[in-house]
Amino acid sequence: MADTPTKSNRAQAGAADAETMAQILEGELRPLIHDGLSLVETQEDLMAIPLTGADRTGHLPQLLAEVIARLRLPSSVKVSTSLAAGQHGDLRRKQGYSVAMLVEESRILQICLFTTLHKNATRLDYELLLDVATIADEMDAQLKLQTLCDIDASAVRTQPRSLLIN
Repeated sequence: MADTPTKSNRAQAGAADAETMAQILEGELRPLIHDGLSLVETQEDLMAIPLTGADRTGHLPQLLAEVIARLRLPSSVKVSTSLAAGQHGDLRRKQGYSVAMLVEESRILQICLFTTLHKNATRLDYELLLDVATIADEMDAQLKLQTLCDIDASAVRTQPRSLLIN
């Protein structure tokens, strides 16, 4: 686990070797997914649905790829809705998940995302802290789509959404 950043290494984070949040998340994808599964396995309500580890995490590479792609976009770009999130919500509904369970699963993923960034804080480019809001906005937008699984998926997929921060 990385040390908590000090004032001196925060200043160094602006140096040329600092990484973006997208780069860190991309490089830490496997541990992030593993940590997420470990947290899900502590939740009795989620574990009441009998799924394999692969079934619980199979959607994460695509959802996280969308988060990473969004982090790389300029803040002025309108982002289309997440096809993967809609498919995931529909799958979870068929598996017996409630809306509350989808919210819990999303909450756990956000915790893992932010914990991963915290563990790698000394590598971060601190000028990009607004990306935290982008991550939260993307995760909430994906969660919204997951919970709208009863709506015609084609109508949901075609509507662009605005970014939280312009």
